[in-house]
Amino acid sequence: MKKKLALFLMAVMALSLLLGCSTQEKPDMPNDMPNKGGEMESALNVAVFYYDFSDVYISSVRNSMDEQFKAMGITPSNYDGAGNQAQQTDQINTAISNGANLLIVNIVETSSPDAAQNAVEAAKTAGIPIIFFNREVADEVVNSYDKCAFVGTDAPEAGHMQGKLVGEYLLANYDAVDLNGDGVISYVMFKGQEGNAEAEARTQFGVEDANAVLVAAGKPELVYYNASAADKYLVDQGGKWSAQAANDYMATILPEYSEANGNMVELIICNNDGMAEGAVSALQGAGYNKGDGGKTIPVFGVDATDSAKQLINEGKMTGTIKQDAEGMASTILNLVSSVKNGGNLMDNTASFNVDQGVAKIRVPYATYTGE
Repeated sequence: MKKKLALFLMAVMALSLLLGCSTQEKPDMPNDMPNKGGEMESALNVAVFYYDFSDVYISSVRNSMDEQFKAMGITPSNYDGAGNQAQQTDQINTAISNGANLLIVNIVETSSPDAAQNAVEAAKTAGIPIIFFNREVADEVVNSYDKCAFVGTDAPEAGHMQGKLVGEYLLANYDAVDLNGDGVISYVMFKGQEGNAEAEARTQFGVEDANAVLVAAGKPELVYYNASAADKYLVDQGGKWSAQAANDYMATILPEYSEANGNMVELIICNNDGMAEGAVSALQGAGYNKGDGGKTIPVFGVDATDSAKQLINEGKMTGTIKQDAEGMASTILNLVSSVKNGGNLMDNTASFNVDQGVAKIRVPYATYTGE
């Protein structure tokens, strides 16, 4: 009997040991464990905030960044601000609460520094880096946090380049552009947004620099199509730089300002390619810019999106200033790579064009008039 009891107790002890081993907690696995390919999976939890997915240029940047992130082994969380700053601010706070440890922000509101500063304060409180891109933020915002940087363009440069492009085109084609033969060129300017640094510079210099080229050659300055207008531009009231806004404006303009009335708009300058495409669409509805050798109103944009380049190559649009989406994305990813490797945002930026005294990198523009 004692022998049977001893055997029973031994069996119970063995079973207890077996169960204890099977229920013991496994140790936490490190974030940087090798994957099946032998590469290190990134510990970065990257959140990217776009001001509006519907923006054609921003979509190009997003597609390029997603591809480059994939090559780095990172899957970012992408957020659409839909042109609403309150929505984007909520998205930033939510992402941080969910563990994001690197923020990349295409800020919605650019007319004041408050929204960008609030994003910086949220990042600073969390102790994580933040990269702004494309839409300019104030120097003091970037300098308020040592883990903050900006990647964008030199806002006035696109306006200067566009103005020069417009002026030189007009000198080469003046009589053809001057449809009513009055010796001056009437124009309309489409502005993407009030208070945005890029929009302000492009609206100003796109005309001023064109005028400088014309006057230097003995030609009169451009004349705004509506002489009584206080503002010499038409702005997208939604601040979205949209094709629809330009198309709607042109649909209103063309019946009144036409060749038949002797006051046709003879030149269209746009802050971006989206608005240029909207203008081209309206002109085509009125029988212009068909790409068939018929009458064409010169239309200029900025960005060199694929769709705009196609219109230019088809003879339906005249020219654009290339804002390098891939270059923008690769510059941002350079900063991400530095953080991924345990460094600081600006560690590997010696080859870039960096502003003096502030962590701002400028991606250069280029002229595009067809291949």
